Amino acid sequence: MKQILQSFKTGITELADLPSPKVKPGQVLIQTTRSLVSLGTERMLVEFGKASLIQKARQQPDKVKMVLDKIKTEGLMPTIETVFNKLEQPLPLGYCNVGKVVAVGREVTDFKVGDRVASNGQHAEFVSIPQNLVAHVPDNISDEEAAFTVIGSIGLQGIRLINPTMGETIVVIGLGLIGLLSAEMLVANGCKVIGYDLDDNKVEIAKEKGIIAFNPLKGNDPVKFVLENTNNIGADGVLITASAKSNDIISQAAQMSRKRGRITLVGVIGLDISRAEFYEKELSFQVSCSYGPGRYDDDYEFKGIDYPLPFVRWTEKRNFETVLQLISSGKIKVANLISEIVPLDEFDKIYGEIGSSKSIASIIKYNENTKLENTIVVNKKELKSLKGVIGLIGAGNFTKMTLLPALKGTGAQIKHIVSSGGVNGTALARKHNITQSTTDYDLVLDDKDVDLVMITTRHNLHAKMVTKALDKGKHVFVEKPLALNHEELEAIEETYKNNNGTLMIGFNRRFSPHTEKIKSLVGNAPMNIVATMNAGAIPSDVWVHDMQVGGGRIIGEACHYLDLMVYLTGSKIKTVCMNALGENPAENTDNASILVKMENGSSGVVNYFANGSKSYSKERLEVFSQEKTLIMDNFIKTSGYGTKGFSKLKTKLDKGHKTQFGLILEEIKKGSIALIPYDELINVTKASFAAIQSLKEAKWVDVE
Repeated sequence: MKQILQSFKTGITELADLPSPKVKPGQVLIQTTRSLVSLGTERMLVEFGKASLIQKARQQPDKVKMVLDKIKTEGLMPTIETVFNKLEQPLPLGYCNVGKVVAVGREVTDFKVGDRVASNGQHAEFVSIPQNLVAHVPDNISDEEAAFTVIGSIGLQGIRLINPTMGETIVVIGLGLIGLLSAEMLVANGCKVIGYDLDDNKVEIAKEKGIIAFNPLKGNDPVKFVLENTNNIGADGVLITASAKSNDIISQAAQMSRKRGRITLVGVIGLDISRAEFYEKELSFQVSCSYGPGRYDDDYEFKGIDYPLPFVRWTEKRNFETVLQLISSGKIKVANLISEIVPLDEFDKIYGEIGSSKSIASIIKYNENTKLENTIVVNKKELKSLKGVIGLIGAGNFTKMTLLPALKGTGAQIKHIVSSGGVNGTALARKHNITQSTTDYDLVLDDKDVDLVMITTRHNLHAKMVTKALDKGKHVFVEKPLALNHEELEAIEETYKNNNGTLMIGFNRRFSPHTEKIKSLVGNAPMNIVATMNAGAIPSDVWVHDMQVGGGRIIGEACHYLDLMVYLTGSKIKTVCMNALGENPAENTDNASILVKMENGSSGVVNYFANGSKSYSKERLEVFSQEKTLIMDNFIKTSGYGTKGFSKLKTKLDKGHKTQFGLILEEIKKGSIALIPYDELINVTKASFAAIQSLKEAKWVDVE
């Protein structure tokens, strides 16, 4: 299929060939017929992409601070590589999509194949969209008209926050597409609407819709104009849909408001607010969040959990339906806002001139005869050998930033890369000379050429994919964790017994030269280990914290150091006890300490903390044994005390990834990737489960 992508690195907007997405549970697969270009939002993205690195940095000072912190802890070159890898990730454009349903995922109840729908899908021939972000299109609305659904909902949500009543005067600042739609909805609501914009064409369109509209450049002072048209009372509400960097607009909005007036921001403006202007009138100010309640809530958007209507009357989906109802009833007219309808193949007629475009709304028209294709060939090449051919499932940050760079120069033969949407996988296939990009991981498992499957997806998919791959006779590398609970682990163990494939988890830190040096100096003698991960805070709504999806950070990340203890002591974990910060420690696995007792009597502590400074080393390991002390700092420096003949090892940041993957490629040619004994992989996984159980039960828990 074809999809419009934006490069943040080069600024190029392209029409890319990608594999079509597969429908996911809770989602509908839509074949697009029309999509609307949001010129304001998409212009900002295109212009950001075209900006120089210095200009990009000036626009994102918070990101600059993160980069500087990363340089302090990991060094200049690894940080530069990370930044450029981020910039290389293509961005799909668009969020106003209309089409017909061609497939329905499990658990979808509101839609069937053949339904005509509007959604927040991108500019792509096929999109898979959660059902709470899709709405039925009434029969009397054309596809072009229905394309205004989502962008209309952005304005509608701003109106709902202002909460206008019939007869009130509402000012709309900025008569672009969202502004014009918002103003017309306010008129339909029985309000007196005043609007202004610097474009005469938009002002004339607004006047035709019953709006008192003017251009400030023609001599009208906005504040005086509003006061004159409200008998010097001022506006009851001000809706800001403009885009500007100055603080003039927020100041004007305050000055033209009546006492206790309401101001809502939908656009993007400078927000250096004058306290006096707001204080004297007791003004209310609120920023509107996109399409409405439910936006950016994974439970609502991706898990399909709706907000009860009696308690949350208007959600983003209900706002979609309201806009469609208004168009259907003729309360708002959108056909006269369409400036152009352009075939998808001629997309550059819109994006090539987007910086200077005077269009109100540009519509993209799609070929309705396009067929679904879940796989595309990116690089035509023949496999050098049928040993060690890789199928890579997952194209997220770990694959992009760690796995593929570590495989560079090793001669690895990657035949497939799988990604859910096809965008990231195809971009990585181009860069790393991978043969095919696909959205169908079953294709990889059924390919007889592939003997090594590497899984780097979200954690909740690991166990299912591991068992399926083993059942197909594949050798499997899975980035940690192996599983999220005992049931998943038992299924893997049963499958492993009945198949010939070998298994490896991405416990890379045991392959670091720093770990290997420590191991050579202490052997398997009894020891005490203190391992500290200064992991940094992750917002609570990120998927890693969801126990059903990410498994939490102990199971998902702290397992690295449980494995290190097994490796360094030469012994499996016998029992664990975990405690965490706060009055309700069972709810705070971000800041926890795990006491670990090994079968050979060695003892250790894993400190996993998210409340430390980012400028401090991210990882630290201290080993005490035989009157020797070894201290490893962030896999860059290891110092020895009481270690005759050794005082210091210093390298660039090396967590062992390259060595680990190099060994896997060597071993797979021999028919195995069992670099870590299978019983140790299972022991560490069970120990991570035991740590969580220990925290809940406040006691030591034996590892089975």
